[in-house]
Amino acid sequence: MVNKPSRPALNRMLIVVSLIALAAIVYLVRPAAQGGGAGGGGASTTLPRLVDLGADKCVPCKMMAPILDELRVEQAGRIEVVFIDVWKNKEEAVKYGIDLIPTQVFYAADGRELFRHEGFFAKEEILAKWKELGVALKGS
Repeated sequence: MVNKPSRPALNRMLIVVSLIALAAIVYLVRPAAQGGGAGGGGASTTLPRLVDLGADKCVPCKMMAPILDELRVEQAGRIEVVFIDVWKNKEEAVKYGIDLIPTQVFYAADGRELFRHEGFFAKEEILAKWKELGVALKGS
């Protein structure tokens, strides 16, 4: 004979399932509300943001990887550095309007796109561009 759960146990299970569903909805909706897409690429932070769109298997993108890593460490607290693999996340290429990889998109702290570059971009050139855009960074 199978024991049926009591009414209070069913209510508790329903509450737990509802909370999990609500948490999942919040998790899925939050990035869109923060402007993680092309229209507001910097809105998820109060820092200026560099978004590099590429692929982990493209040669110029591989050349960009150590530069992005260095910038992420050296400029922590000054800019946010993000890499998006558009071969693994094809919808991101569409969202950001990517024609060529790698593409670097510079965003102001308020999410406005400031500048866009296609192809390999040397670290010194990235720092110089941030300086030109009025963002003070280490080494620029």
